[in-house]
Parts: sequence; structure tokens; C-alpha cells
Amino acid sequence: MRAVVYERAGGPEVLQLVEREVPEPGPGEVRVRVAVSGVNPTDWKVRATAAPAAGWQIPHQDGAGVVDAVGQGVDAALVGRRVWIWEAAFGRPWGTAAELVLVPVAHVVPLPDHTSFQLGASLGIPFLTAHRCLTLGESAPSRIGPGTFEGRTVLVQGGAGAVGNAAVQLASWAGARVLTTVSGPEKAQLAAAAGAHDVIDYRREDVAARVREVAPRGVDVVVEVSGVNAGLDSAVLAPHGTVALYAGTPGESITIPLRDQMTLNGQWHFVLVYTAPRAAKAAAVEDVEAAVAAGAVRIGREAGLPLTVLPLAETAQAQAAVEGGAVGKVLVDVTA
Repeated sequence: MRAVVYERAGGPEVLQLVEREVPEPGPGEVRVRVAVSGVNPTDWKVRATAAPAAGWQIPHQDGAGVVDAVGQGVDAALVGRRVWIWEAAFGRPWGTAAELVLVPVAHVVPLPDHTSFQLGASLGIPFLTAHRCLTLGESAPSRIGPGTFEGRTVLVQGGAGAVGNAAVQLASWAGARVLTTVSGPEKAQLAAAAGAHDVIDYRREDVAARVREVAPRGVDVVVEVSGVNAGLDSAVLAPHGTVALYAGTPGESITIPLRDQMTLNGQWHFVLVYTAPRAAKAAAVEDVEAAVAAGAVRIGREAGLPLTVLPLAETAQAQAAVEGGAVGKVLVDVTA
């Protein structure tokens, strides 16, 4: 089978397209013939900084394809099922940048026939992260579904990014009033297409004033992409509101006005989906699966998430595009 592998940490050039033997699924595992592999920022960050524990690594956590074989203890009826994959490579050498991937059966989720493999490969890390951010607060719903966020206001910082897009789509499906920030007119169009009700260009507008104009009481949940916004988040948070921060750079720190947040009983959470509690991830998978089945999740420019699709042989370019801040979602067509 064809697979992209790296054996040492480094730049995109360490990724090599090779031929490997077809792996056999072990107990509790399934083998999936991958159609599309999704690329996330953590893929290039891990590749750049950590040598593979097994001596080799096939990258990428997310993907979609068809179950090809099952191991001992797994229902044989899964063979031939269309699925999406999440956290394929977390603690394992088998990522989705290959024609075949081995994953624990719990890490494959049914993909409806009407849903494309491209959409399936876009779910995983972005949508599970967004779900975690939206549901962490003690006064926020613990699950996402139609009506669960009715009467609540959500601010998504960076609504044109992959996680931001996922948060906008999930929150609006759940009935929230969704505000989002962007850096310019093109991204504003993308955020609106995703379902945001109010889009704020932070380079041209006073974000805090605009948020308070729309939501005088403040926002119930902030899905935050950068610690530099901590002061702004503090200024717009509603009583008992939650800020969930899911991205940052090594050595970065934030400053929070402590007394003001104590008065609000504000909650600040930090999110890394890989190490989130198992029960939280299971709930997120169920809710995202339900959203997909309901047709509430979309991709493409018309959904605020433009796609960049490259063949398997150009996986290095795909990771470089994500590292370079490509707008939308970068995918690898494993069949090409």
C-alpha cells in the first residue's frame, strides 16, 4: 500500500511517500481503506517537534473511507461500511495519510451515504474541539442538539478557521445567537455562510462595543483561538459565562482581570481534545454524528469552509499549506 511516513522530526521534507505491507487488524481494531485524509495544525506541529515513538509515523488524525477488515472481537458486519475517523494517530503510528489505516473500532463513526468523504475527513479534530469548547461551562448545556443553546449567546473568535467554522455551525444548529470575529471582508463572508448571525471585523470595529450592542448582558460562551484576546473576552463575558481557549504557542501566557472575573463567576477553560476526558469525547462524537445525519454540517465555500485538496504524493505541500495559514480546510485525496 502507499503511505506517507516520517522517521524523524523536521520540516515537510521529512515526509516521504513509500510502499508498505498491508497491515492486519488486531483485536478491537478495524482496517479502513482511506479515501480522504484531513490535515490539522497539530499534524505539522507534532511532525516538526517530536521524533516518532515507534521509529516511524504515518501522519494525520482525521479521515474517511470504507471499513476493509476487522480484528478479533469486532462485528464483521462493519466490513463495507462508510465511516469517518477521529484520532487515528494519537499514541499510535497509524495515521490516515495512507491507503489503509488501522484504528480502534471506537474511533470509526458511520458516515451516511449522502455525506461525502471530504466532509467526513473534515470532522474529527475541528468538530470535537468545537464541541468541547461549547459545552465546558457549568451553565452551558453538556450536549449539542436542536434547541439546547436556545436563549444563549456564543462568541466565536476567528470564525473563518476550521474550529471556528465548526463552532459556528454547531452553535447555530443548537439555537444559539452566534457572534464571530474575523480579520477582513472575505472572511466575513465565510463566517456568515457558516451561519453566524453577527460578524465583526476586528480590524475595523470596536469588538467589545459591538458585542455589547448586540448582547447587552454579555456572551455566555466564548470559543477562543488566541490568548491575546483575554482582555476582550473578559470585557464581554456574561455572569457565569465561560471562555474556552483551544490554541496557543509555546511559552505564551495570558492576563485576566481577576476580581472582575470573580464577580462574574466567570469560568476559564483550556482545551486540548486529545487529552480531554473519554466521556466528553464520546458525547462529542455522538452529537457530531447526529448533526451530520441531520444535514446540519456542511463544507465548501458555500458553508464558509473553502477546500484545498491535494493528492497523497503532495502531503508535504498540504501540511505546509496548513502551517502557512491556509483559509478553510486542507484535505489529502488518498485515491489520487
